[in-house]
Amino acid sequence: MSDFLAMIPQRLWSTIHTFCSDMWEGYLNAIDEFICKHPNFNAKLVADRFHVAKQYRDCVDEVRKRECTRLRKELSEETYKSLTERIHWVLRRNHNALDDDDCARLRDLFERTPALHQAYTLREELTAIFNLPLDIDSGRQRLLAWAHKAERLSSSCFVKFIKLLRNRIDVIANYFHRRASSGFVEGFNNKLKLITRRSYGLKHTDSLFRRLWLDTAGYALFIR
Repeated sequence: MSDFLAMIPQRLWSTIHTFCSDMWEGYLNAIDEFICKHPNFNAKLVADRFHVAKQYRDCVDEVRKRECTRLRKELSEETYKSLTERIHWVLRRNHNALDDDDCARLRDLFERTPALHQAYTLREELTAIFNLPLDIDSGRQRLLAWAHKAERLSSSCFVKFIKLLRNRIDVIANYFHRRASSGFVEGFNNKLKLITRRSYGLKHTDSLFRRLWLDTAGYALFIR
């Protein structure tokens, strides 16, 4: 990563305002060191919002698995199935995207799993903070207030994430500056992976690159 950053021509430095990275310490440290070494490099390091979200959403998923294991032992097979069948898909969606049936299913589940209800509510509150039109300082205060609330409620599932949040609060709160994320890059990479799977059997590299070019830019050029 450090070698790649050193390759960026100085004539392009003024065009770069954000480095958006996942939460891997190697990337964060390399970018942070590069910015510190070049004080005239006016760019911020931002932890990608969706990688941050994966961290705290995985915490809730662990509670779901634990609670479902408990319910399987306590309930009849029929009752357990009606409560939990495909419920992980319902839990993964944001609450404002659920229909009435999904909301009813969650209410039934949460009556039997208060720990999951609490974790889910905290997750939705944290997502709502990231959706607010805040500046960096306000966003930082909101995030730390959420961490304090989660600790006060003894929501142990977030212990590891809260430690990460406090250790990297600056780069996480920097998201509120321009709301930059690596969503486009992640989506584009996934698209390239799909195309290469579809192109299995192509024998020449130039044929593969023509396929990549056509699927990523060709439609905009040739289809009206």
